[in-house]
Amino acid sequence: MDSSLLKTLLREKEQKKIRAEITAENFKNEIYKKNKKLQEIDDTLNSIALSKIHNILQNNNKDLSFDFETKILDLKKEKQKILFLLGIKETDFEPHYECSICKDTGYITNSYESTICNCIKQKLFDLEYNKSNINNLEKENFGTFRTDLYSDKIDEKKYNANISPQTNILNIKEIAENFISNFDYPEEKNLLFTGNTGLGKTFLSNCIAKELLDKGKTVLYQTSSIMLDTIIDYRFGKENISKELYQNLFDVDLLIIDDLGTECMNSMKFTELFNIINTRLLNQNSHITKTIISTNLSLQNLFSTYDERIVSRLIGSYNICRFFGEDIRLKKSAT
Repeated sequence: MDSSLLKTLLREKEQKKIRAEITAENFKNEIYKKNKKLQEIDDTLNSIALSKIHNILQNNNKDLSFDFETKILDLKKEKQKILFLLGIKETDFEPHYECSICKDTGYITNSYESTICNCIKQKLFDLEYNKSNINNLEKENFGTFRTDLYSDKIDEKKYNANISPQTNILNIKEIAENFISNFDYPEEKNLLFTGNTGLGKTFLSNCIAKELLDKGKTVLYQTSSIMLDTIIDYRFGKENISKELYQNLFDVDLLIIDDLGTECMNSMKFTELFNIINTRLLNQNSHITKTIISTNLSLQNLFSTYDERIVSRLIGSYNICRFFGEDIRLKKSAT
């Protein structure tokens, strides 16, 4: 991990944290100016909280808890009425952090240790590995997913299927949504997208990536050829390839391998590809990792291109989604 880059990202996070907290404080002060009663209630609630602590520290035998709780309840009811009339919620007073998990600190802390939050890990992935591969998620997501671009006509002879391309993509979309919902369950299978170019395989991968990123998961996108070349460079000790980059291929929550079948294969690459696919399946016991593989190859071509070990893993542990229909990119450009 590039320590200077990490420090830069953490500084940016700290600045965002400060801005979020200042914005929240300014909002609260503006509301207080318009409604003095609301400020009085909050001040009283804070005062009662301090009194409760003082009472405990002084070992006061007199049980004042009932009086405290009754007063607090009355004040909170009054506060809720005021907030309702103002058309705001209590959560509106809270800082709106970019990352709700770490509250823009960059770290997750429990009773045992502090670990870097996934939001920082993902920024590192994007800057160091993903580059421009995942840069269009605001446009390519389920909100912009258009099933109307797929024909609703059944052509069994042309597509070798008894359903229309539109029905097929709706079925695949449902599989993708289930994949997202059940991501943390070991029994949920990985995804293999197969079909010609221009049918939405990369688009749907980006849709899934965005949903999982929004859930705080980490996503690493690599084309098959670049990924395997990188691994071979690492194996041969190329200076620009770190062990961490190699390890991330096994540990990242979601690995997207695009364009499987475009790489120049040899026995070493076969071994490395199997190692990645197999190890990420075995990770299920300790850390849930899932993989999406996209290829223009048909199942028949996969069998003839890759050895039995790889194909058996794909057949047994992946939901195979076959995309078919006309090139939707042509339809998009025409609309």
